[in-house]
Amino acid sequence: MCGIAGTYLWPDGKTVTDRLTETLAHRGPDGAGRYGHPVGDGEVQLGHRRLSIIDLSETGAQPMAKDSLVLTYNGELYNAPELRAELEAAGVRFRGTSDTEVLLEAWRRWGTDCLPRLRGMFAFGVFDERTGELVLVRDQLGIKPLFLLRRDGGLAFASELKALAAATGGKLEVDHAALVASLLYYWVPDSRCAFREAEKLPPGSWLRIRPDGQVQRGRFWNLKDVAAEGQARARAGERPDLAAIVEESTRKHLLADVPVATFLSGGLDSSWLTALAARHQPGISAYTIGFRAEDARFEAMPDDLRYARQVAERFGVELHEIEIAPNVLDLLPQMTYSLDEPIGDPAAINTFLICQAAREAGVKVMLSGMGADELFAGYRKHLANLLALRYQRVPGPVRRGVSGVVDRLPVATSRRGLRSVRFAKRFLSFADLPEETAFRRSYTMYEQDELLALVDPDLAGTVDDVLTEHADTYEDNTLDDFVNRMCLADARMFLPGLNLTYTDRSSMAASTEVRTPYVDVEVVKAAFAVPGDRKIVKRQGKAVLKEAASSILPREIVYRPKGLFSAPLRAWMSRDLAPLVREVVNDGELVRSGFLRRDALNRMVAVDAAGQQDFSKHLWHVLTLEYWYRDATSRSDQSTRQTA
Repeated sequence: MCGIAGTYLWPDGKTVTDRLTETLAHRGPDGAGRYGHPVGDGEVQLGHRRLSIIDLSETGAQPMAKDSLVLTYNGELYNAPELRAELEAAGVRFRGTSDTEVLLEAWRRWGTDCLPRLRGMFAFGVFDERTGELVLVRDQLGIKPLFLLRRDGGLAFASELKALAAATGGKLEVDHAALVASLLYYWVPDSRCAFREAEKLPPGSWLRIRPDGQVQRGRFWNLKDVAAEGQARARAGERPDLAAIVEESTRKHLLADVPVATFLSGGLDSSWLTALAARHQPGISAYTIGFRAEDARFEAMPDDLRYARQVAERFGVELHEIEIAPNVLDLLPQMTYSLDEPIGDPAAINTFLICQAAREAGVKVMLSGMGADELFAGYRKHLANLLALRYQRVPGPVRRGVSGVVDRLPVATSRRGLRSVRFAKRFLSFADLPEETAFRRSYTMYEQDELLALVDPDLAGTVDDVLTEHADTYEDNTLDDFVNRMCLADARMFLPGLNLTYTDRSSMAASTEVRTPYVDVEVVKAAFAVPGDRKIVKRQGKAVLKEAASSILPREIVYRPKGLFSAPLRAWMSRDLAPLVREVVNDGELVRSGFLRRDALNRMVAVDAAGQQDFSKHLWHVLTLEYWYRDATSRSDQSTRQTA
């Protein structure tokens, strides 16, 4: 796991690449390297920051140059041993034991045809000295990031957006459409980028740039096609052995020459993962979190710690418990910088603090249960959308009566939040809507009219564009299974745009690698070969996964109420962050610039304070967006002053 960067036909490429690479130092504190070579009338420069995980010797150092091919690579290949054996049988001789060299030799032998064969997480750039071509690649599911800029026939790329912003002297222009999208989702979808010039290489794709500046793009893996193939397999009666597939993925994800630990929340996904990891690596350690007692009580949060302790004791796992009582006023700007783009999910703080504690204990690699909810319909929104179809059959007068009663109920008292009321209000906000609109509304922050009232009126067309993009993505499939349509949309948007993004940035900010065994190509193929009526059975989400995990986990863990990998936002908002909310609403940069409207924000604060609606998540994201915007515009202002 590392940070990669580079330039191609870019003015002052060596200096820019060094600056890019230096900004990524936190991703790879174990080593640094750079490579340069002439290309046409310019040059290519490749940079690398190394976090040593496999082959800790210098034979694994990067950029790796060997027989006219040069590779700068971020990631892990879990099928590297199998690929190595195949290549050795074909006569390839290896200098070391790194998966980097395996990838380089696989590229030499098969070119882009090697890409569908790779099982892992990766983003890399490979340069061919003979042709002068540079190819950039990103993994199938978007686990690893890759940002790029194109100018005047040249290109710059990096693992993080902040590196490109720093290397261009802060001259990148904020894309207000991306900020509108972030308000809707509380994250920036992979199809957009917070700066206008920059872009994200799409998951499962590659880009080739030639010495004449011509660019070619290709796709080697498409989730939509995988889902369609899975549906065909299900219709043919195929029933994948999920227990075996998940266990194999977990075993492969343990491949490392350094200590590995797990996240353990006490929920199904992390508990199963930890149990499987302990089976293959006895004595493995795990990390879990808890919150200040007063915060947890106010938020009415479930007691996850007792479940985590039960799993750790049963499987001989050394459990490290971390109480999160953060100074959020200090952590907020730190996390905003680390996350690269405005992301309003406070789970990023949890990930960072866990990884920081693990790294201090000498652990470089963590396994996470991320992805199981998206692929196997484990979120409340999945069940809620199914229930909404039934609710729509209830007579209209009855529905209106229920809505009126729930609307008058408070979501919190002065002492604690009322989670059941929050859920009921959320459900009724989309229960009567058409399928795509209801699904979007079940997990996004605003209805269309609310979003229009919040932002600059000139952005009305942008709001329409963002909503249309969601509809187009949701409907871009041939599935006739409602549950799997939701899972596909989550795997295409929610998973890479939010969960994998904050996991990568938060963990790498602590110089720690997080691996996600559920977000594995073989697990994904199996997931879409499972019909929706086996994913949600009666009122049980992830039913098929629970059935598979029951062979190793106790029933109390498998069928416990779903926990939350989140934070006590209402408690923080009413205490720690209340003064900051007032400052940002009344005199923040977003309000002063006209992007956000003060009157709409004040109404939100008042309704939230009265306990009638829960806007803590909305206001937290406004804070993250404000800090991101301040940093982005201050860099641009400094650059303008320096060039004036």
